[in-house]
Amino acid sequence: MTTTRILQRLKARLHGDEGSGALYLIFGSMLFLVFAGFVVDGGLAIHQRERAADIAEQAARYSANQVDPGALRAGAVSVPGNPACSAYAQSFAAQSGASATCTAAGGNSVTVQVQLTYEPILMRLLGQRSITVRGTATARAVQEQ
Repeated sequence: MTTTRILQRLKARLHGDEGSGALYLIFGSMLFLVFAGFVVDGGLAIHQRERAADIAEQAARYSANQVDPGALRAGAVSVPGNPACSAYAQSFAAQSGASATCTAAGGNSVTVQVQLTYEPILMRLLGQRSITVRGTATARAVQEQ
C-alpha cells in the first residue's frame, strides 16, 4: 500500500466528523446563555423583591402617618380603615411604579402589600414574558409622650 492510498483512506474517514466541533460550540453557547439567563434574571428578581419590600415599608409608614385627628385628640392613635388606607398606599406606591393595597388596617397598625411586575432580560428567549414579585410590610402609628 502506498502512502497516498493510506492518506486517501484517512481523509475518507475524517469527512464524517466535519462540523461536529461547530455543533458542540453552538449547543455549548446555547447552554451558557440559559445559565446566564438564570443568573442575571434571578439576580434581578431578588433585587425587585427587595425593592417591593422597601416600597411596602414606605407605603405602610405613609399610611400609618395618616392618623385620625379626632382619635388623636381623644388620646388614642387610630389609622383610617381599609378604603382610605388603600388610597394612601396606592398613591405612594404609584410614584415608584408599583401597585399597593392595604391588607389590614385598624387600631394603630397598617399592613401593606406591594406588587411589582418586570420583564426579564435573557429569560424572554425561553418564553418568560414577565415576572411578578410582592413585598409586605406592617407599620404602627404611635403617639409620642
